[in-house]
Amino acid sequence: MNNSVHVNNLSLTYAAVLVIVALIISNRQKLKLESDMIVSVIRAIVQLTIVGYVLKYIFSLNNILVTAGMIASNSMVAIGLCYKQMKTKFHDEHQRIEEKLALGSQPFQACANIVQTCVKTGMQPTIDSAKTYGIVSLPGMMSGLIFAGVDPVFAIKYQIMVVFMLLSATSLASVCSSYIAYRRFFNDEFQIIID
Repeated sequence: MNNSVHVNNLSLTYAAVLVIVALIISNRQKLKLESDMIVSVIRAIVQLTIVGYVLKYIFSLNNILVTAGMIASNSMVAIGLCYKQMKTKFHDEHQRIEEKLALGSQPFQACANIVQTCVKTGMQPTIDSAKTYGIVSLPGMMSGLIFAGVDPVFAIKYQIMVVFMLLSATSLASVCSSYIAYRRFFNDEFQIIID
């Protein structure tokens, strides 16, 4: 398979003719969408050009901190889910936690089930997504590589590597954020703090 895809100016010109066809249809059918179409096409060209040059610059940096966007975004989603779940659980179960504290439990012992639930909540979307890959759905990145002419076996290997990284990253993010965040619900005297 060809590993490079080239769109030349002649191809873009032919594609632009299709926009003209859409403009003619709008005019003949009296849809009054011509100005919206023109504005949308111009905006798309400008925005995609800007994004293209920004991405070209970012990828040329060859720095994992800048180009691990998929991993970072999934980790951020996991952390957000953990925090949201933790706030809800502490609010709903504060009476039970106070009872455990009154019986001599340390803060972590009193809320260990909440921390465990939050870690599970943070990891669940990534696990659920991984379950559907292959037969139920084809990941966008893998499909994009295949459509770009990359060997499907290579694209699958790359996707498997990404799944492994996503699972480990969301696991670590969920555990770290939950173990750090639960402490904010207790004061120095081990009393529960609920806003």
